Parts: sequence; structure tokens; C-alpha cells
Amino acid sequence: MADVSEKDIERANFAFNIYDFDGAGSVDAFYLGHCLRALGLNPTLALVEKLGGTKKKGEKTLTVEEFLPIFSQARKDKDTGVYEDFVECMKLYDKAENGLMVGAELHHILLSLGEKLNDAECNEVLKDCLDPEDEDGMIPYVPFLARVCEQPVPKSISPF
Repeated sequence: MADVSEKDIERANFAFNIYDFDGAGSVDAFYLGHCLRALGLNPTLALVEKLGGTKKKGEKTLTVEEFLPIFSQARKDKDTGVYEDFVECMKLYDKAENGLMVGAELHHILLSLGEKLNDAECNEVLKDCLDPEDEDGMIPYVPFLARVCEQPVPKSISPF
């Protein structure tokens, strides 16, 4: 694995060992996405499944030797969005180009696009990360995205 440094292998082993709950040298494939996210990656559920993750616990286990090439492959995936991509997408809903969008539209987006959230998940994300709506039902989307993507909230909220 020439594309993964010794330091990354050490980090991958550390993360793997965290999810090796019983110390048997294997991780339930159900936790593959968790382990990759602990390493700072942002794989989609589809990618996790494609790489060997499972939707149910106990179906399959992975050894560290199996995990390291998966980690390497997940690092190469360019199909995951980043903060800047999400800001650009939200600009489509910013009719006045002032950094605000209708709060109900954000709720709808989270429920219906991409890897859809269910109502409970959507409400939890909005409760934890969203600033209150103004009297017109508008919300600043840049601080919301910054919180969701674990970025510093910019001093200026206008993305333009």
C-alpha cells in the first residue's frame, strides 16, 4: 500500500482497535463506516456497503489486514462532498443572495435528497446545528453547514 503512509497505517490500526470490542483482532463489518469516519473520512452509506460494510451486526467481520486496503480505497474516493460543495448547493436556494434560505426548504432537502434522513434524525440535526428562523421563516445556511461539517463558523455569513 504505497499510497498510505506509515503514520496513516498507525492511525488506521488505532481506529481499528477501538472498534475491536472483544480484542479478537476483528471488527464487525457493521462498524466499517464508523471506523472510516473516525479516521476523518466521509464515506457515503453506499460506499461503505460497496467496500464490504454490512447493515446488520454479526453478518461479517474484518481483520486489520482486510481493513487497511479498504481504508486506502476509501481515501481515494472523490464522490463525497465537502463544506465548500455544500455551500455552493445551498446557494441555489438563496433567492436574495444574502446567505439566507427558507427553513422549510432545508428541512425538505434533508428528508428527500442524497442519503435521506428520517424525521427524527432531521429534527435532531436541525435542533443541534440550526440558528432560529427569523420572522420571515429564513435561516442562515452557512453557519448550519459549518456546524454540520465541523468547520469554524465564519464571521460573515454571506457566501457571496
